[in-house]
Amino acid sequence: MRTKLTAMLAILVVLTVACGPAPTPQVVEKTVVETVEVVKEVKVIETVEVEVVKEPTPLPPAEPPLFYALFATPIEEPWSFIVSSALQKAEDEGQIAYEWLDNLGYAGDMERVLREISEEKKPAAIFGDGYGNEEALRRVAADYPEIAFIFASALGPVEPNVSVFADVLYEPAYLLGLIGGGMTKSGTVGVVASLPVPEENKIINAFIAGLKEVNPETKVLVTFINSWFDPAAAKEAALAQIAAGADVLYAERFGVIAAADENGVWAFGHQGDQNELSPELVLSSTVWDFYPCVEYVLGQINAGTYTSQDLAQFSTMRKGGSTIASYHDTEKNIPAEVLDLVAKRQNDITTGLFQVITEVSTPEGAQ
Repeated sequence: MRTKLTAMLAILVVLTVACGPAPTPQVVEKTVVETVEVVKEVKVIETVEVEVVKEPTPLPPAEPPLFYALFATPIEEPWSFIVSSALQKAEDEGQIAYEWLDNLGYAGDMERVLREISEEKKPAAIFGDGYGNEEALRRVAADYPEIAFIFASALGPVEPNVSVFADVLYEPAYLLGLIGGGMTKSGTVGVVASLPVPEENKIINAFIAGLKEVNPETKVLVTFINSWFDPAAAKEAALAQIAAGADVLYAERFGVIAAADENGVWAFGHQGDQNELSPELVLSSTVWDFYPCVEYVLGQINAGTYTSQDLAQFSTMRKGGSTIASYHDTEKNIPAEVLDLVAKRQNDITTGLFQVITEVSTPEGAQ
């Protein structure tokens, strides 16, 4: 048994020697792929159009337009004062720059000054009274079509730049006539006016119509002083009317109320509230507000749409351009039925239910 085992070992040795050393085992590398679920935060970038509003660079404030006024009469004359006051109001509100000259008269200075102002100042607009200076106004305006000329005139507008206006005071004058007809005891009423031109005649005839409506038998004395501003002459004419029996005076011209105050007769002012000239005797006044006209013209110029036209409508009662002044403390002297009639007519005029008839002829018997 032992011998058999030895023999087997011997054979094994021989085989090992014969075949050489046993080969080295090879190592095979394997890559193991595993599927792993990975959760990642993904940022999505989107392109969005955003309107960016940038504050504009502030521009320097625009200079307000220059408005000029040229008056034939002194600025103290009520007509000139009313127009100037409306323009001054626009300047006070920062809407315009305003300059003026007065007392230019009717001997040729208006044309010379109009040309100087147009050439040197180059205003956006020039206001004034054309009565007595109509030809001068229109000659100059034709040479400066870029300037707006807005003048009181008995004639019509002219393209492209001449507009006209008027103090449409015949409506409130009619209302004062109603009061005067109820206040006269003597049956005689006096009117002192400027010149017998259509615009003045409208006012006087409307006043007379009011007088006659309340007191058909009223005698009316009308005196023209043939001047737009002569207080001394107006007072003298009023004194003559008082001497002739007038106990109510319509002071269409400045100077009349002084005569009324000295003689204790009732009076009406014109174009502005003149109660302060004689608080106990001035019953009321026609009141003209020129600002609606100024406001309209300014709006046109600012918009670049200015056109020549008749601007009289802006001085009517319906447009707020005219009315009658407060009675102040004199109301207690006016009959209640007259006050009621005036209030009704005033409302009817402003709402279009009543129209004051206009008559441009010179009043009968006027001096």
